[in-house]
Amino acid sequence: MTFDPREQGLDEEEVQQRIDEAIEENDVVLFMKGTAMMPQCGYSKRALGLISQYRDDVATVDTLQNLDAFREALETHSGWDTIPQTFVDGEFIGGSDILAELDERGELAEKLGAEPVETDGGDATDPTDAPF
Repeated sequence: MTFDPREQGLDEEEVQQRIDEAIEENDVVLFMKGTAMMPQCGYSKRALGLISQYRDDVATVDTLQNLDAFREALETHSGWDTIPQTFVDGEFIGGSDILAELDERGELAEKLGAEPVETDGGDATDPTDAPF
């Protein structure tokens, strides 16, 4: 059995239902090309990697089951037709480039509702972190 990318696994109604349920039922959901175990594009892999720095409970939805229908249905939620797309608590956050910008500014953890990541560099004003 071979994979035919033109063969669509879900119809438009199933796609819309899957999107609605994923956004409603998950704190963080990433609509991506491929799966968490096997991303099928660099942007999806990048987005998953950025989110995974702060959350280990991200839900993923493989849009390759009917890419055109997913693009169209996601556009009604976000105004964007590109994939990947990230939603947090039902709010559209962005794709991999937006996630990267948020991460560079130190805002991604907060957007994802995650605890700030502590660095292991230590605080020079805290005597318990002073080297001995």
